[in-house]
Amino acid sequence: MVKVKICGITNIEDALEAVEHGADALGFVFFKNSPRYISPTKAKAIIKKLPPFVAAVGVFVNESRKNIERIVKQTGVNIIQLHGDEPPSACRLPRSVIKAFRIKSLESLEPLSKYTDKVSAFLLDAYTPEVFGGTGQIFNWDVAVEAKQLGRIILAGGLTPGNIEQAIRWVHPYAVDVSSGVEEEKGKKDHLKIKLFIERAKGIR
Repeated sequence: MVKVKICGITNIEDALEAVEHGADALGFVFFKNSPRYISPTKAKAIIKKLPPFVAAVGVFVNESRKNIERIVKQTGVNIIQLHGDEPPSACRLPRSVIKAFRIKSLESLEPLSKYTDKVSAFLLDAYTPEVFGGTGQIFNWDVAVEAKQLGRIILAGGLTPGNIEQAIRWVHPYAVDVSSGVEEEKGKKDHLKIKLFIERAKGIR
């Protein structure tokens, strides 16, 4: 069964709603230029209330190793997602690392081979200049199918309750990641969309 990550969590209500419906992981964005930014202090308070076996993923964009380690220690994050232009050497961190790549075409997969022995999974998102994720745009899922040869794939970019079943049947990813596709507004989730998204993703065998 595919794993589901609900990203861009900014409040306890959205976090507990996602957990209630079966989310495997929650994403906390520590990139200050994001509309879904959450402070480490607020994230810590939410993470402390999560039940066992729900992963807390810290999302960082071109952040220094020192700051990543400080925030991880402060918040209790247990997985690190690097969503910027981090080189392979930046993936040597004290937690499991997910490395995100913004996909334009098949050529976008070329850098992945440099990271295969340094990360736990690759997150594939749609490419938009100057925007690191959360755009709601879809990329060519055939590229994601090709990427599976290089490691575990987390499919992101433009996923919604309306297309998640098609996406999973097409790609058969290790996991899926959604943020804007289950939002009421940036930084606030729509609880019905969360429910439908997770039910439909988990309902595929």
